[in-house]
Amino acid sequence: MADAAVRLPDPAVEARLGRLDEVLAGLEGTPGPALEAVRLLTEVYGEALARVLDHAEEPLRRTLAEDELLGHLLVLHEIHPEPPERRAARAVEKLRPAVRERGGDLVWAGVDGRVARVRLTGGGGCGSGCGGGSADVIGAVRAAVLAVAPELESVEAVAEERKAAPAFVPLSTIKRRALPQEAR
Repeated sequence: MADAAVRLPDPAVEARLGRLDEVLAGLEGTPGPALEAVRLLTEVYGEALARVLDHAEEPLRRTLAEDELLGHLLVLHEIHPEPPERRAARAVEKLRPAVRERGGDLVWAGVDGRVARVRLTGGGGCGSGCGGGSADVIGAVRAAVLAVAPELESVEAVAEERKAAPAFVPLSTIKRRALPQEAR
């Protein structure tokens, strides 16, 4: 078994993924054996990863799914054990502290069809009146959610639920009023 100390650090993995995207983009316009080899290799590795999940007990499955890199691979191969709604909700929860630091709040509001919904209030998106703050936060939420749940099509901010204030009815209006015939 390989020693964890020789594993690539996350920045090195990210650099390699960036380079891989560049190389694959170059191959897309060039049909031929190289592109087919990448496709076949991806399919075989996806099948191998699916078999690992098939043999894993639930705690290990959860650990694998929660690892950022492995989670992305599971999504890529469409074998992630968690539904997209749960993955998206977790991504929103990870962003929530940063939004709170800016004086706002971010709350997962669920999925409607293939659209993730979030509630953004206060300074995290600045509500109204701070320019593009809200759009910036929603953009960050969109990127985070669609990275972990590409099955969803978009992310929308929904209005905060407004609760009606209780109606005040003066006591004098609910007392029994004397009818004209009964008066005096």
